[in-house]
Amino acid sequence: IWTTTPWTLPGNRAISFSHRIAYGLYRATQAPEGNWAKAGATYILADKLAESVMQAAKVEAFERLRDVAATELAHMTGAHPLEKLGYAFDVPLLDGDHVTEDAGAGFVHTAPGHGREDFDIWMASGRLLHERGIDARIPYTVDADGFYTNEVPGFEGARVIDDKGNKGDANERVIKALVEAGALLARGRLKHQYPHSWRSKKPVIFRNTPQWFIAMDQPFAVALDAVAARGLGLDSNRPTLREVALEEIGRTRWVPPAGENRITGMIANRPDWVVSRQRAWGVPIAVFVKKGGHDILVDEKVKARIVAAFELEGADAWYKDGAAERFLAPDHDPASYEKIDDVLDVWFDSGSTHAFTLEDPEHFPSLAGIRRRHDGGPDEVMYLEGSDQHRGWFHSSLLESCGTRGRAPYDSVLTHGFVLDEKGRKMSKSLGNVVAPQSVIKDSGADILRLWVAASDYSDDLRIGKEILATFSETYRKLRNTLRWILGALAHFDPAQAVAKEDMPELERAILHRLAEIDGQVREAYAQFDYKKVVALLSGFMTGDLSAFYFDIRKDCLYCDPPSSVARKAALTTIDILCGALLKWLAPILCFTAEEAWLAFRPQAAPSIHLTEFPSGLELFRDETLAAKWRTIRRIRAVVTGALEIERAAKNIGSSLEADPQVFIADPALRAALGGVDFADICITSSIEIVAGEPPQGAFTLPETPGVGVVSRRAQGRKCVRSWRISPLVGTDPEFPDVTPRDAQALRELRAAGLWS
Repeated sequence: IWTTTPWTLPGNRAISFSHRIAYGLYRATQAPEGNWAKAGATYILADKLAESVMQAAKVEAFERLRDVAATELAHMTGAHPLEKLGYAFDVPLLDGDHVTEDAGAGFVHTAPGHGREDFDIWMASGRLLHERGIDARIPYTVDADGFYTNEVPGFEGARVIDDKGNKGDANERVIKALVEAGALLARGRLKHQYPHSWRSKKPVIFRNTPQWFIAMDQPFAVALDAVAARGLGLDSNRPTLREVALEEIGRTRWVPPAGENRITGMIANRPDWVVSRQRAWGVPIAVFVKKGGHDILVDEKVKARIVAAFELEGADAWYKDGAAERFLAPDHDPASYEKIDDVLDVWFDSGSTHAFTLEDPEHFPSLAGIRRRHDGGPDEVMYLEGSDQHRGWFHSSLLESCGTRGRAPYDSVLTHGFVLDEKGRKMSKSLGNVVAPQSVIKDSGADILRLWVAASDYSDDLRIGKEILATFSETYRKLRNTLRWILGALAHFDPAQAVAKEDMPELERAILHRLAEIDGQVREAYAQFDYKKVVALLSGFMTGDLSAFYFDIRKDCLYCDPPSSVARKAALTTIDILCGALLKWLAPILCFTAEEAWLAFRPQAAPSIHLTEFPSGLELFRDETLAAKWRTIRRIRAVVTGALEIERAAKNIGSSLEADPQVFIADPALRAALGGVDFADICITSSIEIVAGEPPQGAFTLPETPGVGVVSRRAQGRKCVRSWRISPLVGTDPEFPDVTPRDAQALRELRAAGLWS
């Protein structure tokens, strides 16, 4: 066999071969004087590697004597090369899938305390070792400081690796011992890849150590009552930690759903949970073990003394001089017990947080009494963290709670990706691509940062940078401007003059129906934690349905209709309803903007918008028949606005109010949709003519609305100086010769109210 880590040879307990490799018995026939490989010596080698081995051993000539079958190897037993130093035990040959004929001799030195594959084949061969009478215990050869332990005779004081990551003298001492034992065939120097610590960048070694484990597949009794009470589909008398944890995973809501598959696979396939670490820092495993055995001391009095000390002094109380006597006496003899100084895995620490944040009324009174939703309570406990926590915090919390409470500590678990720069690279100071939240808040405000978070697909990694933030700044500007316009329109609105739904024009009722539709979609998106959908819904509604459609149409009514106008009051009533709903929907995301707007809108209803609930009663505005009609109207309107844009681009008109288009509609059903509607008002033109029939040649059309065409014409009459509408009725009121009769009436009412003279 050969190895690149001679220091592991004292830990050798087997030799691995492969039944897939062809082996032969070879004899050296010629070798230099004083060579380690002597003429006449015989070796079993992989056929493909025999020549390279002999060359490395400086053998000048050799011959192949015969085949050596895998079945023959499987029954062989070797002697340890350092047998005379105290390693007088049998070394079995084990058939292993990890053995290859790429390099070496076709045999692999197997030290189960220093390699994963070595460990696996040793553990899998337990029955074979027992049959041969071989001790299957894995030796503990290297301590925490890198020195050989007393289980490595002949090499006392040798060190494998020091605390700086530098190699010690163990390699040279083992090689020297092999030479003295006549067991070394060849040696050489090589450089090869070696595992390193990602923190210190120093090399690391693999070593077996005594550890503390929590069994995954042994019945446990701590939470039997809780398991039985919850009616889990398990044998309540003998559940295992793995069974309870898997059952609880299925009872938990995972966002996104893929999280369930991920943690299920981890729990289903994980080995027993090792909870100990050998570090100079951490929370101790505060137990005593009977010397000469493995029996843990379980005594409520001892436990109470430990808890009281930790409460007052922290975990350091465990490491103070005289701790054993302090906690054990007078009930037990300290000399009979070993105080365990290993520390807990940090994931065990974090996994225990549920025990005090959700259950400790003394230290966390505001959370005491919170109940699990699927246990019949109204409250829901959610854990939120990055997707890497399926292996970390979510994982350890689940196992700890299942082991002590018989249930998961959470009702739902939401995970997110990680923040990258605009090019999808991990942020680092060396690259200079770090986008600090404080910088974004300083430059743009907290709500733009919140808007970016909410609008992003957090289930994947998120990108952020100046250009991305600029896009969200523009989105935010549009939303804020819409809210500012709404608040301006409502500045003089008296809720006492609100118009009932049945007295409203169709346009208002259609917009309120759309609001009711959005309400259901927004609530569902929030319930699914789909914040990007919330942003998309509200952004599209506020900029598309409201700013570009409803508000654009109703500006004339709001600015120019008489104060007594039902249409104006209905518009203000609608805008008031819209404002309350929009602010409440936006509040979880744009919390500062929504609060600022609320204080200008209706602070008398609640001192903060964050003390209100989502709008209620919007479902009363649903009217599917009316909504279908207005979808048709908007389709026809799109043809008109398309024709007007062409006229504006050709400078035939300056604004849409200079137009009097002819709208040709061939389909009677489409014409019927315009019944009872002031279509000129909807298209923001001074007048309009609806003509039954196919559009003439040259009329403007849109392929998505066949049978509808528009012929553009200029409006006839004079321009009203107040509303800018062009009408032949301008000047028909002698008291106000420069405006339309509608505007004249508005001026009279304003004058009577003392608002204009």
